[in-house]
Amino acid sequence: MSEIKHAGNLSPEFALLGFLISGQSHGYDLHQKFVSELGHVWHLSQSQAYAILKRLENRGDISAHIVEQEKLPARQMLRITAQGRKRFFEWLELGIGTNARSIRLEFLTRLYFTQLHRPENISQIYKTQFAETEARIEQLETLLQNLPPEQIYNRLSLDLRLQQMRLIQNWMAEIRTQFHIPKEKR
Repeated sequence: MSEIKHAGNLSPEFALLGFLISGQSHGYDLHQKFVSELGHVWHLSQSQAYAILKRLENRGDISAHIVEQEKLPARQMLRITAQGRKRFFEWLELGIGTNARSIRLEFLTRLYFTQLHRPENISQIYKTQFAETEARIEQLETLLQNLPPEQIYNRLSLDLRLQQMRLIQNWMAEIRTQFHIPKEKR
């Protein structure tokens, strides 16, 4: 298996960029879309969303312009820049890693945006993550087998991580079914 780069950045900033791929939006509307679509994946308050959007603007990933409104305060209209689009699609291709939190946050977010923007890649992103999960299970099994019995707390820790990865593997089988991804032949 070729080496896969991992993002290691557990932040919803790429999700905000992903929503802007579809078109410009106001910060409030963007936050509402985020909560509606990914609110059980990420917890993101409105103030956190605005802070991330400001950081993305300062970095040059998004641009903002003021839209005047009759009888209402002016609003900022946000749009993704070419740089932001490039960063988003590079992020979409990165590996996720194999800890439970990364899989819950990053994998589900990437799966969502892959389906939205590059549905032809759903099978590949799934298969890559499933293979990484299987490899991690094998690694944890080997570590556990080679650990001396008197290392009780290390064994308990490894056993917990192993059980988490097996649960994730079963959960990923459900994803394969929902997305109609053919099972790998061995």
